[in-house]
Amino acid sequence: MLDVLIVDDEPLARARLERMIDQLSGYQVSAAAADGELALAAVVQYDPDIVLMDIHMPGSDGLSAARAISELDDPPAIIFCTAFGEHALEAFATTAVGYLLKPVRREQLEAALAKVTQLNKMQRAAARGASTRTSITAKTHRGIERIALNDIRYFLADQKYVTVYHTGGEHLLDTTLKELEQELGDQLLRVHRNALVSVRHIQALERCPDGGLQVRLADTKTAPAVSRRHASDVKAVLQQL
Repeated sequence: MLDVLIVDDEPLARARLERMIDQLSGYQVSAAAADGELALAAVVQYDPDIVLMDIHMPGSDGLSAARAISELDDPPAIIFCTAFGEHALEAFATTAVGYLLKPVRREQLEAALAKVTQLNKMQRAAARGASTRTSITAKTHRGIERIALNDIRYFLADQKYVTVYHTGGEHLLDTTLKELEQELGDQLLRVHRNALVSVRHIQALERCPDGGLQVRLADTKTAPAVSRRHASDVKAVLQQL
């Protein structure tokens, strides 16, 4: 089930899109927003798979919001839904994967969503390409230290910083999750917009007391949170182990 965020300043337009999505299998509306600024906040809070974005809205418009969203680690796919066709080129200059003209028809929406689903599968496969790296480096009070990948359990991003958690402790890194994902390929798995875990140390996908999900890793008491968006990836890895 893929989560969809609807962004449109017109309540009737939001309601119409939500009704159409409710009729499609495999998708659900997780949140809605009325302008670009609220859209960015909703993406951070709900971590949707897909954003259906209007362009002309009061305040921060859809194009500005799309640019800001694209700068996030692991951004959702964006499909523009607008009454104005003249913004297509500018829209595709962002990370948008679809451009639908209002009134949006169900078959057009379904085709655009299906395209996003296929892209997500391809992107995940590309991100898990083979890597021969066996360690990373971190700046510590002792200088530059090498940390073996076999000792690493997970990476966690917090605003501008990424912390690596390993058997010897934890260290801040001068990198991003996106760069780590590209460099280390199939040795890491994204389980949340803010977290990557070591595939070789995944033991189980567990339900939290609050109803959320977490991944249990070997030799650590900390269990990083797993977003619904990435739960299927963790299940797929567990089936292969």
